[in-house]
Amino acid sequence: MADTNNNFIVDSQDEQYYAQYRNMLAGEKYTSNDAYLALLRKKCRGNIANLMPNRDDPEAFSKAIGELLGTVGDNNAIIDSPVYFDYGCNTHVGKRFYMNGMCVILDCARVDIGDDVMFGPGVHIYTAEHPVDPKKRLEGLESARPVKIGSNVWIGGNAVILPGVTIGDNVTVGAGSVVTKDVPENVVVAGNPAKIIKQV
Repeated sequence: MADTNNNFIVDSQDEQYYAQYRNMLAGEKYTSNDAYLALLRKKCRGNIANLMPNRDDPEAFSKAIGELLGTVGDNNAIIDSPVYFDYGCNTHVGKRFYMNGMCVILDCARVDIGDDVMFGPGVHIYTAEHPVDPKKRLEGLESARPVKIGSNVWIGGNAVILPGVTIGDNVTVGAGSVVTKDVPENVVVAGNPAKIIKQV
């Protein structure tokens, strides 16, 4: 099993070893305490820890971001610490990406972010979902839905993007908003749940 970004960190010929990871990315039910998923999260924590020590060295900082994320559009991405990702390798950003501190991306499903996107402090993106039925929650199964953010998007501080949401190009998301459904291009949304308040 190979991966161009070294996201698969163990060498195993057992296809079942990767089954929960594949289920997770496919939007199927998976067990989050799976051994391989735990190894990927451990690797992600190490990559996150490499950000801050290299913050003042542009070349090393760019390399650290590249090791954390699945793909990066250029060498101009900035991710300010502290920050948290579940996996990192499932998040893909375009050119000139900026993320302020205290942001969280639970990238159990793929997260795609376009060019010229800026996050204020404390932005959260969630892809993971747990059953509403409390008995089913006790079974330990969860699922995830991808999030997609277009280009030239500004997401204000402490905004929350929920699983399965797509945000179009040229969108502004007001601070503190909770985005529960898709957002078309060229609008400003705000509130909980976020609603269109202006065309741009």
